Amino acid sequence: MMAMLEIENLHVAIDGKEILRGIDLSLEPGKTYAIMGPNGSGKSTLSHVLAGNDKYEVTQGRVTLEGKDLLTMTPEERAGEGFFLGFQYPVEIPGVAGTTFLKTALNSVRKFRGEDELDAMQFLKVVRSKAKEIGVSDEMLKRSVNVGFSGGEKKRNEILQMAILEPKLGVLDETDSGLDIDALKTVADGVNRLSGPNRTMLVITHYQRLLNYIVPDEIHVLVNGKIVATGDKELAHELEKTGYCMFLDEEAA
Repeated sequence: MMAMLEIENLHVAIDGKEILRGIDLSLEPGKTYAIMGPNGSGKSTLSHVLAGNDKYEVTQGRVTLEGKDLLTMTPEERAGEGFFLGFQYPVEIPGVAGTTFLKTALNSVRKFRGEDELDAMQFLKVVRSKAKEIGVSDEMLKRSVNVGFSGGEKKRNEILQMAILEPKLGVLDETDSGLDIDALKTVADGVNRLSGPNRTMLVITHYQRLLNYIVPDEIHVLVNGKIVATGDKELAHELEKTGYCMFLDEEAA
């Protein structure tokens, strides 16, 4: 089976400082993966590089999405090919209603794929059905994107974006950041609903608690820009008890 995402010997620097120091990772369709690591380990750098943030410089390595060279694509092309990034801190877009934002995003992706764009009525049918499943109210959809939203509402809004865009690869960068337990469960439920045989989910997190609700097939531990351990959900429980100290000590040695 072809990997959904293949990362080989990825080295990334910002302002001349190396952040990622040789990442190898293969993610298969239909599986959920987690990357855990302490602050400053390079977790968010990896997600931003995959999304096409040009402030990061790839100095070595290659990344393919279903066999296509991801690193040569623009962010828009990556979205069209089925990549989605959920941000740690979703941005506010004053003056742009949620429905307008979602319709524009969906039709851009459909156009890229050579599909017909949805008219207002067709789109409304799609958005209402998905919003109901995730618990996003009509009132939230009418508001400007993320403006005045609580942390939980922002994250729920992102899960709705992902549900509507139906990406092949969903990357959630510290999506549990600042969430209370109810919001965490809502987000996890949304992610679990979206998992399927043709979709790959990558959850990037600092804490084990999110993995109580989203059970990954595989966990990778990222420390100082390198993957230092791989395992199943038991690895997350181990980290909860011991922290990242043993890996940090090894890296320092």
